Amino acid sequence: MDTTVVVRPVRDVDAEALGRVHATCWHETYDHLVSEATLANLSPRRMAELWTHWMGQGEEYRQYAAVVDDKIVGFSGSGPARDDDAPRERELHFIYLLHEFHGTGIGQQLFDAACGADPAYLWVASDNPRAHRFYQRNGFAPDGSEHTEPFLGEEIHEVRLVR
Repeated sequence: MDTTVVVRPVRDVDAEALGRVHATCWHETYDHLVSEATLANLSPRRMAELWTHWMGQGEEYRQYAAVVDDKIVGFSGSGPARDDDAPRERELHFIYLLHEFHGTGIGQQLFDAACGADPAYLWVASDNPRAHRFYQRNGFAPDGSEHTEPFLGEEIHEVRLVR
């Protein structure tokens, strides 16, 4: 039986569910990059608080939730570039999808909602081959920039991709 997927703008009432999904996705995505102890301190409640803040950022931000059977399973967001040397005006700030929904096309729907065909850039963990393949399929390539990003008291090495 086919499941209906709805990708829609995030709503204020989504903060708690987004916090839970965000925390779960970080566990699934970064468990090989940061310590188990650090991930154990990740709080869905704290992530929900962050979402409450992010939702009030203004119209230039595009934030979407993917909903399957009335449950949020992923999200994406883009907005104005945050880097001083930004190669594009729009930055994909995040896209996460629960592992069980990888390969279903939902990630592409989330990406399309947040970025469409617009020129954009993003930062991605250098050791995230699945994400690199996804972004390459969407026309992104490394521009040679890299940095170390603080992450929950640890650090993740990231590279910048540009389309």
